[in-house]
Amino acid sequence: MTTQTAPAAALPLNRILQGDCIEVMRGLPAGSVDLVFADPPYNLQLRGELHRPDNSRVDAVDDAWDRFGSFAEYDRFTSAWLAEARRLLKPDGAIWVIGSYHNIFRVGAAMQDLGFWVLNDVIWRKANPMPNFRGKRFTNAHETLIWASRSEAGRYTFNYDALKALNEGVQMRSDWVLPLCTGQERLKDAAGAKAHPTQKPEALLHRVLVATTNPGDVVLDPFFGTGTTGAVAKMLGRDFVGIEREEAYVAAAAARLARVRRFDSEALATTGSRRAEARIPFGQLVERGLLRPGEVLQNQRGQTARVRADGTLVGADVTGSIHQVGAHLEGAPSCNGWTYWHFAREGRLIPIDVLRQQLRAELERDGAP
Repeated sequence: MTTQTAPAAALPLNRILQGDCIEVMRGLPAGSVDLVFADPPYNLQLRGELHRPDNSRVDAVDDAWDRFGSFAEYDRFTSAWLAEARRLLKPDGAIWVIGSYHNIFRVGAAMQDLGFWVLNDVIWRKANPMPNFRGKRFTNAHETLIWASRSEAGRYTFNYDALKALNEGVQMRSDWVLPLCTGQERLKDAAGAKAHPTQKPEALLHRVLVATTNPGDVVLDPFFGTGTTGAVAKMLGRDFVGIEREEAYVAAAAARLARVRRFDSEALATTGSRRAEARIPFGQLVERGLLRPGEVLQNQRGQTARVRADGTLVGADVTGSIHQVGAHLEGAPSCNGWTYWHFAREGRLIPIDVLRQQLRAELERDGAP
């Protein structure tokens, strides 16, 4: 792991670039990164020290890099770094920004003003939040992430089926329950104190990168801190570019990254998106002789429809596509005919989707578009 100043002509992959994030980004080539993950200063506006009931001091965020003279100053800073981040994104790139109630609303407005297209706001609900010691407000138990594409027209990456697999077959929601960074994962300095006050858990970055990048993609983190984004990117086979101003954080991140090992190629594979698979019209099954005109299909309740030569079905009182006839029988607005209809073979009912997958595999094997 090396630390250097960013060259103007090429993207320095898998390196930490020390310096002011706006100045460094200005030296990087436009349209060169697939994803930006940003954990900017929250501008917490802390007033004095915070103590626990036993009068011990809370190690809160009171560093100079989190202090701004006014909201206007913070807004100028936010718009400047976001504009550079947008310039660096590829046309189909996307960005994640994480923040607290202190700053996330101002960040969101700036993103929309610059042309980003908000896709989701995600709540990271902390399984082990810090208590509210003063007892004057609710315990602050979550942070907000904004996920946005570079523009409304951008064809951003979203690995829906991989996220569903990660969530035991259930569609991933926009509220994520994950613990704070603690234990061995929390980096410490030579004195045993936290190396960085807002180090994010690797689990959070794992979910973000699995969801919205693919192996080989380039991830930019303009507020690199102690390198969580780079560590997870390296493990998952993504390239990264980290920018960090503070020398102590750069050193901690470099040492951390030197210990990280990339997962093997087989482990990096994720569940593919069905939406990316080749489209197979039902009529092609009839053309290829996998189903014959006149053959009877049935649903799980024993209701039937016959296959016609043009790939439509005819039932007792309805004619249409496999989806339309299924929806009519169910009295529903829509129906997935591929899983709804079954054909009989050797006394067993088999979903017609089996035939679609068989034809899809044949086409992929033969190199058909």
